[in-house]
Amino acid sequence: MALNYAGIRLEHREVLLSDKPRAMLEASAKATVPILKLPDGSIIDESVDVMHWALEQRDTDRWWQDELATQTLTLVEENDFSFKTQLDHYKYADRYPQQSQSDYRTQAETFLLQLENRLESRQYLMTDQLTFSDVAIFPFIRQFALVDKPWFDQAPYPNLQKWLQSFLDSILFTGAMSKYPTWDDSDASILIN
Repeated sequence: MALNYAGIRLEHREVLLSDKPRAMLEASAKATVPILKLPDGSIIDESVDVMHWALEQRDTDRWWQDELATQTLTLVEENDFSFKTQLDHYKYADRYPQQSQSDYRTQAETFLLQLENRLESRQYLMTDQLTFSDVAIFPFIRQFALVDKPWFDQAPYPNLQKWLQSFLDSILFTGAMSKYPTWDDSDASILIN
């Protein structure tokens, strides 16, 4: 989403993580997505770092706001570490039989409540304007909601539900979710943006 927003033209390579192409493995030892290979050959292989790089190229609507940097980084780190772990346990509860799926969901709700409270007085997580934190956190809330959509739809998070739906309906999201054929080492890549 950040790459599209910043107007970055790139070669897109859709991969199956169950059948990783050789070029992907050579580009990043982590062998996970995303991997952004820059023209100078350097690699960025963390989503948040890709977002930072894209906004350094172009950030016309000020998604990154220096005056909110500390709050933004704190919230995004809580999402990326604590909440993501809870989300994984909730989403894949059969892999973590120590507790029930509903127990994992309850643990994750602490973060949901924090977001709900933030959205009581503003349209987005930091201000009434879309910022870095919204775009960084949205995919994880989307994943959480999809684990048990009927439960999420009736949960006591009306502001968070509205916030999530605004992303799902946005051109920013739908444009980033375009489907591409799976790429392998012998294929030409697809130019986008």
